[in-house]
Amino acid sequence: MSPPADTGPRANVLHAALVDLGVSYIVGIPDNASAVLFDLILRDPSMSLVPATREGEAFAIASGLWLGGRHPAVIIQNTGLLESGDSLRGTAVRMGVPLLCLIGYRGYAKMKEAHLDPHAGPPTRTTLTQSDVDSVALLTEPTLRAWGIPYHLYSTDDDAPLVAEAWAQAHREARPVALLLTHASS
Repeated sequence: MSPPADTGPRANVLHAALVDLGVSYIVGIPDNASAVLFDLILRDPSMSLVPATREGEAFAIASGLWLGGRHPAVIIQNTGLLESGDSLRGTAVRMGVPLLCLIGYRGYAKMKEAHLDPHAGPPTRTTLTQSDVDSVALLTEPTLRAWGIPYHLYSTDDDAPLVAEAWAQAHREARPVALLLTHASS
């Protein structure tokens, strides 16, 4: 029996894409959605996993690894992205670190179900307090745009080529580029 057409990104597909790029270090904080991916990375002898205690720390560590000639990527959730602004801006962006950032897009599905669009302008008090929507979803894309971080939505295994595209963009433009993982990796 074949899996359903829209199962979301599978961790093994993301892992394989990172291996193909030669990513040598993963820095981040696992959450429920990324736990399977972290487990694959932990078992992979070609990669080193560096757990961070806070998301801002993940960007500082990854920037240091890059300075040391390594090829890091960051994996965090969007809630932690909002916490990491100063480290992302003051370290990775300012230093021109070509950094691939895989960011779990918590609340994406509920935001879409509520027909809310993160491109429709700033969230309002009403939308930020809606009980059926996780407000972090409404703030994720506007925050990345405000910080000048290019991003791409990664929703299914068909989006796997975006990993290499975002990696290439980060290196071409010498700055962090985000992949927003709209579904849990399993």
